[in-house]
Amino acid sequence: MVILAKLLKALHSDAGPWSLAFGIVLGMIFGLTPLVKLHNLFILFFVLFFRVNLSTFLVSWGAFSLLAFGLDPVMDLLGEVILTNQSLQPMWTALYNTGIGRLSQFYHTLTMGSLALSLGLAPGVLFLSKILVVRYRVHFLAWVEQWRIVEIIKGSKVYQIYQGFGG
Repeated sequence: MVILAKLLKALHSDAGPWSLAFGIVLGMIFGLTPLVKLHNLFILFFVLFFRVNLSTFLVSWGAFSLLAFGLDPVMDLLGEVILTNQSLQPMWTALYNTGIGRLSQFYHTLTMGSLALSLGLAPGVLFLSKILVVRYRVHFLAWVEQWRIVEIIKGSKVYQIYQGFGG
């Protein structure tokens, strides 16, 4: 519940739509792929080092983790197709013969398939997320701000104290 409140706060904040969209996309990659993998360490570093909205990352990670359970058979099959493609065998062999290649565990069909699917979806999800954030802010946020109850709450002393604490 707290994370959803932070997500709504992020949507209502001055955070840039790209920051929110990148949080959604990186959360998608993090959620669709198996958790304890080397590429997820890089994604986590990217989220924490750059100005990616953490709330959208966490909500997206949770949502796509649930979706991943249903997509596992498809991602496993995709990984198998990629890894058994004869024209790619020399590349996979060379990668596996390196230390980083073995640490990446790209030789697992689920890891390869889920990463391939999530990277394939990433550009579309990024632009769609940005568009949805902008549309939410233009249409829905303006509509909600006009409600009488919102005006009453924002005018209350409790809300002003809450805003004073950076809430």
